[in-house]
Amino acid sequence: MIEQYTITTTPKYNFPPPTMDLALPKRFIELSLHSLKHVQNQTFQLNQQLIQQNPTQEPLCPLLQPQPNTIALTPNKTETTIAAVDTSSIKLGETNKGLIIAIRGTIIWKRKRSYGYLRVGPFIFHITEDNLKEVYKTLLQAYFPEQTSPSPSFTHIPMRMANLLEKWLQVSLAKTVNNGILLFDGSLTAGTPDTPVHQLKEILNTARNMNNATLAFTKMTTLRLNGYLITDTLFTQKPPCLIEMANLKPKPPLVLLGDVYVAKLTNGNCAFRLDIDKELPTQHKIEAVERLLGNDLITHSYPETLRLAHILCTFTANEVIAMQHFIKQKYGLKLVNRPDMHRLLFGPFGKGESHHEIV
Repeated sequence: MIEQYTITTTPKYNFPPPTMDLALPKRFIELSLHSLKHVQNQTFQLNQQLIQQNPTQEPLCPLLQPQPNTIALTPNKTETTIAAVDTSSIKLGETNKGLIIAIRGTIIWKRKRSYGYLRVGPFIFHITEDNLKEVYKTLLQAYFPEQTSPSPSFTHIPMRMANLLEKWLQVSLAKTVNNGILLFDGSLTAGTPDTPVHQLKEILNTARNMNNATLAFTKMTTLRLNGYLITDTLFTQKPPCLIEMANLKPKPPLVLLGDVYVAKLTNGNCAFRLDIDKELPTQHKIEAVERLLGNDLITHSYPETLRLAHILCTFTANEVIAMQHFIKQKYGLKLVNRPDMHRLLFGPFGKGESHHEIV
């Protein structure tokens, strides 16, 4: 069973934990509406490629490990809350001055046999050269006033804004869940422009103070062991099991705030990079994975709670069409076709997207 919860811009909401700071969603809504006021009567080219994945950065030194340590796991059915966070961003199209993008985030939790979820967004923004710095820095200061970060480029602004929402959701989850397992999408590597070391440390410390264990699953890893992807490691131990990746040396300024493992939690060919909060005692790290196995559905070595978080924050084609239609109707814009230069120049060999424009 999956229960739905909603978040509004008023103090009245029904998210189960008792406290939740709504400052960031309010700022998202305010800046969204403010930015869209300036989109009227502009040309608008719809984006037809529904690409909304945020790549994980993993610039780490190659591993050289003659004999990795394999750890057998036994599911622990002690009742534990499992909670996960994920966000998604997508480019809806281009105007003659900038981009129109949409951001959405989701929290999923499982208690006993029931799943519940909270979706925040979608927030639609019109990003231009004139307001890019203002929008990004205003959102940054709304919840992370101590953080300074250069404004991203047009290319990276959708991912960076989704990352701000994701960090806020992670902080909220760390403050409200007790004695649980927190699942993040990606790694626990800090030191990048969108994940400063002190910010991720604060999230992990908050989670630890609430007796939570933080686990991060990376869907696609580039980390290699003896020249091979770590997820292609040959497992001699019957799953579920972990393989510890020791002696990792990230390239400065990156810092690993989690110990890295390869997790093979079910039979089959699937395995994932798994980062576990480095400050947890070794035995607690193993127990956290065993409690995850005992309390959540695991398919293809991936937890269902995190899978649902990804699914429920991802924009469907129908949702994208609806948002594009809303913008067109709300701001009196007109859809026109723009020639696809790839198709025009290369015919059937052109791989460009089909372009449309709103005037």
